Amino acid sequence: MDDENRGRDFHHPYEPYEIQKDFMNAVYDCLEDGKVGIFESPTGTGKSLSLICGSLTWLRDHKRREFEEGCATDAASNDEPTWMIEYARKQKKQAAIHRRQELETRIANIKKKEKRVKERYQNGEPLYKRQKVSSDQASREDADETRFVLDDYESDEEASRKSTSSNFNHFGLSAETQALMDQFGYSVGPKKEREEDAVDEIKIFYCSRTHSQLTQFSSELNRVRMPPAIRLDAPNEIKDDAQLVEDIKYLTLGSRRNLCINPKVSKLGNTTTINERCLELQQPVISSDSKCPFLPTKETETLVNEFRDHALARIRDIEDLGVLGRKLSICPYYASRPATKFCEVITLPYPLLLQKSAREALNLSLKDHVVIIDEAHNLMDAITGIYSISVTLEQVQLARTQLTLYLRKFRHKLKGKNRVYVAQSIRILDSIVAYLRSKSADPKAIDCLVNAGDLMSGKGVDQINLFKLNRYLQDSRLARKVDGYTVFAEQSQENGQDAHIKHTPRQTVPVLTHVQGFLASLMNPSAEGRFFFSKEEANSIALKYLLLDPTFHFKDIVEEARAVVLAGGTMSPMSDYEEHLLSYLGPSKIMTLSCGHVIPPSNLLAIPVIRTSSGADFDFTFEKRNLERMMIHLGNAILSFAQHVPDGLVTFFPSYSYLDSCIAAWKRLRFTPTSGSSFWDALLKIKPIYLEQRSQQQAPNSGVPSKGSKEAAVDSVLDAYCSAVASGNGRGALLFAVIGGTLSEGINFSDSLGRGVIVVGLPFPNPHSAEWKAKMQYISTRASGIGQGGKVAAREFYENACMRAVNQTVGRAIRHRGDYAAILMLDRRYSGERIQAKLPGWIRSCLANGAGVGEVVRHLDEFFAGKC
Repeated sequence: MDDENRGRDFHHPYEPYEIQKDFMNAVYDCLEDGKVGIFESPTGTGKSLSLICGSLTWLRDHKRREFEEGCATDAASNDEPTWMIEYARKQKKQAAIHRRQELETRIANIKKKEKRVKERYQNGEPLYKRQKVSSDQASREDADETRFVLDDYESDEEASRKSTSSNFNHFGLSAETQALMDQFGYSVGPKKEREEDAVDEIKIFYCSRTHSQLTQFSSELNRVRMPPAIRLDAPNEIKDDAQLVEDIKYLTLGSRRNLCINPKVSKLGNTTTINERCLELQQPVISSDSKCPFLPTKETETLVNEFRDHALARIRDIEDLGVLGRKLSICPYYASRPATKFCEVITLPYPLLLQKSAREALNLSLKDHVVIIDEAHNLMDAITGIYSISVTLEQVQLARTQLTLYLRKFRHKLKGKNRVYVAQSIRILDSIVAYLRSKSADPKAIDCLVNAGDLMSGKGVDQINLFKLNRYLQDSRLARKVDGYTVFAEQSQENGQDAHIKHTPRQTVPVLTHVQGFLASLMNPSAEGRFFFSKEEANSIALKYLLLDPTFHFKDIVEEARAVVLAGGTMSPMSDYEEHLLSYLGPSKIMTLSCGHVIPPSNLLAIPVIRTSSGADFDFTFEKRNLERMMIHLGNAILSFAQHVPDGLVTFFPSYSYLDSCIAAWKRLRFTPTSGSSFWDALLKIKPIYLEQRSQQQAPNSGVPSKGSKEAAVDSVLDAYCSAVASGNGRGALLFAVIGGTLSEGINFSDSLGRGVIVVGLPFPNPHSAEWKAKMQYISTRASGIGQGGKVAAREFYENACMRAVNQTVGRAIRHRGDYAAILMLDRRYSGERIQAKLPGWIRSCLANGAGVGEVVRHLDEFFAGKC
């Protein structure tokens, strides 16, 4: 590290460790040089604070330099007189200071106002009365079925014009609403030539997987105090320390599901349904008294401005914005958009950043801004998940049935292109149904790749223009019309008005909307994804589209942003990001850093356990792990380790099915030939056992009933396990979990909750599944095309996927500087150089040689001696 980097003050709220300084300097350098950084810092090393301090320090420094350099303007390169250059510099500086002074004054007034409100209304009613939403608004809407008739769609050219003008654009607002918002300076469409007074300065977009993680980030942000980028007063005029700090302008963005405050819409629950209903309420045909009363209009301009100032006055999480919107009776989803240009830090969950359509809907431009993606170890999987989709035969058939009934009902009321496109949609669905039925009837067909052309082989389907049809489905909102009519028809049937309509199961997301999303995937480039079918449980068959190459969908983010940081606690192995996500970038544009841990080496015991107590190899390959003798060896090993690891011991299995197999064997087999007790009984005598659940069933031996949901079941097991460890009886507890399951990521097994972590085998994905066959084939072909060994590249990717899951799992134990734990990896393959090279650096640096169970027990006694 050079002297300049050592001298940087990152304004960390605590005295940072050396690895934190290295991390913050790496972030700073990455943003300064405009690179893509892949940074790994183990959980418990203060990664979030390091990201905040490193990036915000750079941002304030950059703004200060830009301000000082910008004050000179580019007039210096012209032939203007010196006095004119000085005058221009002075004018620009005064304008910038005035803008900032105005914003700071507004925010200061808001803070004073909030303080008075808090004192005055601590236990009283809110300051702002909510607008009333009439309970019978929905009933006042047309009860007649004609409201489900499609609007005229006479020509493709006209439809194109409508889609960008008179109806809805892809930003999610009607033209009427856009015009009203534009009148008072809050346009959510593309930027016009005329610019508003507020400058959209460089900012940091911070992205993580969930809003709960973003809430944790905002709480960390509250700890940081940064000096202002532009000082309003000269240094000798500063009266107090408060003027040395400038509040961080922060905003969190969310979906309508998170921010909708209209009770009639938010109660719908599902994101797609809420989006559809919100847009429906903005349609010009909806009467004014039935439209959403919270949507910004010209009359509520003052409330939008007040929302903006309140939102920036302090750091608020997503729930706070909802509360603020309710107080002001203004929609926080739309009202937060104008506030983004005033922000320095904007947080948002994965889907809102990674999906281009979502960014456009929020009118977010990443051009020359900074993007930080935390928890990026599953970034490629997240992109794949966003752009992959599956439909079952039952869903396609139901969509076809609903669409046919709709066409039969409104055939004579549909004009022009409407009738043509609805008929085309039915023909495509018929073609897909016929294909899936043929595969379902073939007992030899289990799962297999599908040629997209085979899905479009029905009569006349090859003549359909998918691009035009997809545009029609989006613009006409056919799926919502059909679903609305289906609900209406079923209600009529229940009331005895329309007995010929068959009742269909209700879907949270309209089934035609879901199928429509799959139809859109038929237009994707064949090179980046594959179609395949697989037979599910209960004789169901599903058709899936799997994105194989996430490069294209992330490339536009990298190319637009000034710099991108991918950060996580376990980013190893990093080669996948360089080869399968950023392959188009040269080595000079990518930075990598793998930090050590904050704990001393004496606080970590990491051992590959390669031999059983009898001297045989631990071999948990798919072919051998289900052998009875291997499960007996595993039970003996866990039994031995449980007696020498104090407090909590967490054991991770490669799959739920293998965990079930082991438990069944241990309950069946006797501990010794002469013993009347089983292996399971012997384990229970040492520590009580708790099991991770994958369903709503009661956890065996936990004594904790299910609360009726997967999340509640996880919480119940964790609570019971924590209580057992904290009981003080000296036994601790034993928790059986699964690699890649709900307890292997984001769970904190700090201190006594995780004095030991056992990893059983390597969780390789099933290479014979259609998904992995497609992935391996794609990577092999791609590598061969650029002169690399195809099989070698595919094997590397396969191993890396496995080891990322392992690395995420072992990171559950060490959570802070004073923590200590033993990490035991059971499998002879953990002693190999290839596998060890893919472990995080902080584990590799402390990794002992492979050993047998007996030797490991001695290591455990030595490690925990004096620590307990």
